[in-house]
Amino acid sequence: MKPNTFFRRISDRTSGHAAGRASGRVSATTLLAAGLAASLALTATGCAKSEDDDSGASGDSKSGASEGDAGQVASSPSAGADTCVIGDYGAKKLDLKSATVGFSQSEKEANPFRIAETASIKAEADKRGVKLLTANAQSQFSKQISDVQDLIAKGADLLVIAPLNSDGWEPVLRQAKAKHIPIVTIDRKINAAPCKDYVSFIGSDFVEQGRRAADRMIAATGGKGEVAILLGAAGNNVTTDRTKGFEQQIEKKAPDLKVVFKQTGEFAREKGQQVTEQLIQSKPGIDGIYAENDEMGLGAVGALKGAGKKAGDVKIVTIDGTKNAVRGIVDGWIDGVIESNPRFGPLAFQTLDTFTKGGEVAQDIVIEDSAYTKDNADSDLGKAY
Repeated sequence: MKPNTFFRRISDRTSGHAAGRASGRVSATTLLAAGLAASLALTATGCAKSEDDDSGASGDSKSGASEGDAGQVASSPSAGADTCVIGDYGAKKLDLKSATVGFSQSEKEANPFRIAETASIKAEADKRGVKLLTANAQSQFSKQISDVQDLIAKGADLLVIAPLNSDGWEPVLRQAKAKHIPIVTIDRKINAAPCKDYVSFIGSDFVEQGRRAADRMIAATGGKGEVAILLGAAGNNVTTDRTKGFEQQIEKKAPDLKVVFKQTGEFAREKGQQVTEQLIQSKPGIDGIYAENDEMGLGAVGALKGAGKKAGDVKIVTIDGTKNAVRGIVDGWIDGVIESNPRFGPLAFQTLDTFTKGGEVAQDIVIEDSAYTKDNADSDLGKAY
């Protein structure tokens, strides 16, 4: 279906976080769908410890928002954007407050992104009084499949999934479809049919993130020299799209800036450091490093320090928006960070609430991401996670 569904912002965000945003934006988010208007106060969350938890949402995750927190903002979909309604999906209306929601986290919560993501889901469930079952796959895809199947067996009426990989979800999708369980995926897409196998995807435009990272690298290097890419983990659309956007933009805007090295750092700091150590040996004159997440970028900083490099010798651009990476800008080691906001809780639950009431929701709900540069890193540090 292609209705006039759109998003508006309703939650005030603190000032100064508009780098890279379109001018004239209002600072808040809400989902309006086919006459169903539901308001949502976006709250960002603190950190949560790593755990597998099948209990109802309670006070074990902090739901209070600190002064610097910044919730997600969804772009207004283009005219004619595809949407989904519960009848087309084959499910039945239900009251979210009386439902059980299952959340499947993909990775170990040693990464600030995953910590903030899980905390946001728990905080929003707690705020709404919704029973939440959670599981963590500990970066093992086979475990994530069994985790979701277990959530279904435990009575989940709705599922929110942060997929580890994009492929291989057929067993879960068949089981959920047989029970008419709506699924929302966050952060990463799965290769399946929206409004048939799952309801909506909520996440960033990863190709655009790559383009914006390329723009920062071009500015930092003057558009000349040699750069390396620390690739994310294989098998998901985030890595593919961030690489595609970066390489296309470099080729288009800076043909004298050459990508001469690409190797996966698996989205991990330790691996990012190891790969950068190899890079320094094979390409000692490298001018820039594009890390497809902050953790790999921070690993690159560690490797450069260990090699006796000084801040600014090698230009580094990363994606995420963690406090440590933004501090890296302040300290001169990182030249720019493109934000990828992990605070999915409010949008995920609002999407489920609208959908289960019979409203229309977008099949692709794209988050607008900001950026950190030398101009705003110090003042906006409190908004990083």
